[in-house]
Amino acid sequence: MLGAAFVTLNVLAYNHAYAMMHFTSQGGRTCGPERLAGLAKLKVLIAGVNIPRPETDLQPSAVDPNCRMVLIGEPEGVRLAAWYCDQGSNTPLVTLFHGYSAEKSSLINEAKTVLALGASVLLVDFRGSGGSSESYTTIGLREAEDVATVDRYAREHLRHSRMIYFGQSMGAVAILRAIRDSGVSPDAVILEAVFDTMLNTVSNRFASMRVPSFPGAQLLVLWGGWQWRFNGFRHNPVDYAAHLRCPALFMHGSDDPRATLEEGRRVFDAAFGEKTFQIFQNTGHHSYVAAHRVEWTAAVEKLMKKTENNGVNGRLISSPP
Repeated sequence: MLGAAFVTLNVLAYNHAYAMMHFTSQGGRTCGPERLAGLAKLKVLIAGVNIPRPETDLQPSAVDPNCRMVLIGEPEGVRLAAWYCDQGSNTPLVTLFHGYSAEKSSLINEAKTVLALGASVLLVDFRGSGGSSESYTTIGLREAEDVATVDRYAREHLRHSRMIYFGQSMGAVAILRAIRDSGVSPDAVILEAVFDTMLNTVSNRFASMRVPSFPGAQLLVLWGGWQWRFNGFRHNPVDYAAHLRCPALFMHGSDDPRATLEEGRRVFDAAFGEKTFQIFQNTGHHSYVAAHRVEWTAAVEKLMKKTENNGVNGRLISSPP
C-alpha cells in the first residue's frame, strides 16, 4: 500500500512539473493558485495546471509608432522575437524581460514609461512565448541563455551608449543567472519580484492554495529539474546575486504571495555593488508601474541617471501605501 502511494505521488509530481513547464495549444488557462477553491483546487492537485502558450495579437506600434519587430537567432536554433524602439544611439537601451507564462506585451506599460524617460527600449519574448519559437519554459534556466543571446545581439547590432536590463519575476531570475554563467555585464539592472530559491517559490504556490507543501514542492522541484537535466534545488537567484556588480534597483510588493518580501530581501542582501530596495505597499505579484506609477518612474529615472554618474550606496526605501 505504501509503495503504491509512493509511486502515485511521484507520478502526479512528474506530471505536474511537466504541465508547469510545457505550454499547451488548447483549453483555458488555469487560475492562479490564490484564486483556486473547492473542486477547482482538487482538480489542479490531481490533474495539474493547463497553461496555453502565451501569445498576443498586438503589434510593435502598441508601444510606439516607431517601434519595429526584430528576430534574434540562437546557436541552438531557438528564435527570439522582440520589439525595438530606437530613440538614438546616445540613449540607454532598456531591455525588458517578462515573467513566467507571460510574453512581451505584458510589459507595455513599463516600456512606454521608460520611453518617456528618454531611453530606447527592447521588449523580448523568451523562448516558448509570443513570437519566439518553442513551447516550453524552464523558469529562468534556459531563459538565461536567451538573455545572453539578446545581450550579444544588442551590442553587435544596436550599439547604444548604455545597457540596462529590466526583469519581472522569472525575467529577473534569468538576468541574474546570465550575469553569473554567461558573463553578461549590463550597466544597471532593475529586478522586480525576484524569488530567492526554486524550492521556496514552488512552496509558495502550495501555501497560496492552503495546502501543505511537503513533500509535493520537493517532488516538483526534483522532477522538473530531472526533465530538463538540471538540479532544481540549485536554481537559486540568491546565489546568482552574489555575482552582481553593477547598480541595481530591486522592487518588491509587500504582499507578494509567490515571491515573498523576505525572499526579495535575501536576494538584495546577497548582491554586491550599489543597490536600492524599493517596497510597494499593499501590492502583490503584478505590475508595479500600474499601481504605483509615480514612485516607480522616479526610482527608474534615478537608476538611469546613476549609470551616468555613480550615486550613493544601497538604501532601503518604502513607498507610501
